[in-house]
Amino acid sequence: MRKINYRKIFLMIADAVIVALSSLVTNAILSLIAIIISGSTMDIAVQPVRIAAIIGMNTMFCFFLLFVMGAYNKAWRTFAKSDYILCGVGAAIGLVLGALFSQFSGHAETLPFFILNLVLTVLFLLLFRALFKRTFIDLINVGLDKSRERTLIVGAGRAAQMIIREVANAASDPNNPSNKIMPVCLVDDDINKINTKVMGIDVVGATKDIPVICKKYDISLILFAIPSCDEDDRKRIMEKCSQSGCRIKTVPYLSQLFLGDNAPGIMSQVKDIRIEDLLGRDPITFDKTKIREFISGKVCMVTGGGGSIGSELVRQIAAYHPKQIIIVDIYENNAYDIQQELYIEYEDRLNLVTLIASVRDYAKMDSIFSEYRPELVFHAAAHKHVPLMETSPAEAVKNNIFGTWNMVMLAEEYSVKKFVMISTDKAVNPTNVMGATKRCCEMIVQYMSQRGCTTEFVTTRFGNVLGSNGSVIPLFRRQIESGKPVTVTHPDIIRYFMTIPEAVSLVLEAGAIAHGGEIFVLDMGDPVKITTLAENLIRMYGKEPYRDVEIRFTGLRPGEKLFEELLMNEEGLKSTENKKIFIGNQIHIDAEKLTSQLNELHEIAERNDNDGTVKMLEKMVDTFHHNVN
Repeated sequence: MRKINYRKIFLMIADAVIVALSSLVTNAILSLIAIIISGSTMDIAVQPVRIAAIIGMNTMFCFFLLFVMGAYNKAWRTFAKSDYILCGVGAAIGLVLGALFSQFSGHAETLPFFILNLVLTVLFLLLFRALFKRTFIDLINVGLDKSRERTLIVGAGRAAQMIIREVANAASDPNNPSNKIMPVCLVDDDINKINTKVMGIDVVGATKDIPVICKKYDISLILFAIPSCDEDDRKRIMEKCSQSGCRIKTVPYLSQLFLGDNAPGIMSQVKDIRIEDLLGRDPITFDKTKIREFISGKVCMVTGGGGSIGSELVRQIAAYHPKQIIIVDIYENNAYDIQQELYIEYEDRLNLVTLIASVRDYAKMDSIFSEYRPELVFHAAAHKHVPLMETSPAEAVKNNIFGTWNMVMLAEEYSVKKFVMISTDKAVNPTNVMGATKRCCEMIVQYMSQRGCTTEFVTTRFGNVLGSNGSVIPLFRRQIESGKPVTVTHPDIIRYFMTIPEAVSLVLEAGAIAHGGEIFVLDMGDPVKITTLAENLIRMYGKEPYRDVEIRFTGLRPGEKLFEELLMNEEGLKSTENKKIFIGNQIHIDAEKLTSQLNELHEIAERNDNDGTVKMLEKMVDTFHHNVN
């Protein structure tokens, strides 16, 4: 049996009353005016015996036109400006048709009556709808918990159904996370779903309409509920979401989503959007079995273990049951933070040693190797900040190049099984001191591999890491949160980006599959325009770029270039089992020439001769073209 729509019946009755009252009020006003002016009602008013027939005609035609216009199909909370216009037009046409039929039936209206009646009827109908909508929304809101967020769900598929069902089931449990949202509407790009309902919630448009829909329906939270969405569509939709100024949460990828009878609710699995969700690149998967075999039961040393990359290395290594982890870092605050984090996470289940030491101090590092006998060394310690290294080239050389030299010499002496160095895309055709020093480090690692020792030496190279110390994202966040302009060096500057966990997983898998001498390069997808990254981050804060937050272009910094590269032309490229990881062919290193140049560079750097240091780097690295801007 079809459910009775009481809202429609109420609205039709209200419209009938309004049409009748408008006619009566019109006739009363005209009669009063006529009496005041001439003492007669015959000129402009309608004779009382005709008014009932006119009301009947007007009501019938108004009903018909309003029904055709869809005025009775709209929910109060979604009534918009266009709906008011349709109602006004429908009522006006209905009154015109009513007047024509009244004329033919012998119950003609006077022209003044028709005009005033049309104005009053349309005005009263629209005023009633506006007032009732406001009253309806106020009454609904009185019964709602103000902590519930008005939510737009992106996607009208299975995930959306699960979310709506969870919200309905959680109504009686104030502690349930599903009870914190109020689904208002959905969007979907399937045209067959638009203007339908999903468990009583309207599908009101496509994803391209998200910013407009969020404003129209007063949305504060967007739930991205398309776990199987491919990355191109995901990026496009996320950009639309970010333009709305609303908070955004996402349902995990289908491969990461826990489903089944014993699985946690879907709302407990949703997460806040992160800036990396806007990169437009498929999530990278890694061979955990190989990594586990590589790490399990080994003594692992991580230099720079308190830094953004080093600390994530320590976290991931800890998950693979090493025999021992040795954190080496010169900055005690970072080292302490990761130490305490692991103590809380693993308590006494992890054999962890945290040491404050510099890789520049050969004697100290020698004593550490002698005492702990690491089997795997992950060398992440380095000065990485490009502009700062431009002003201190000698320090960059001492730390990056000769710190690496100390480490590889000790790794060979103490028969380390594998030595994995962290490099950067800035080592490719470098234009700055930092990149040139890292290219020298790559040359040192390849030189050691050619020596034929038992240690397998390998380099991993990747681009910028989102959220790492010194990267643009933390800087942008601080600027936005403090109300300052966001500073971008150049409107067209682009960079390759990856997440810290991805970078570290690359390092671990590269170490697992390495045989010595390789430079492992990650396919990082398309480069990202920094200006676009800044605009999206500003929108994620609910602000509008250039209006609420200024983006200021400051000019390229010393040593900085517009485009980064990941692979030198002469290296070539070959694939691995992981389709996202490639290997650059090993370049032959002239051992005698390299060692001689290193000795000369060491003397220059120890004299703190910055100009001489840069000139020597240019001599050692053929592809180094110093850009001083």
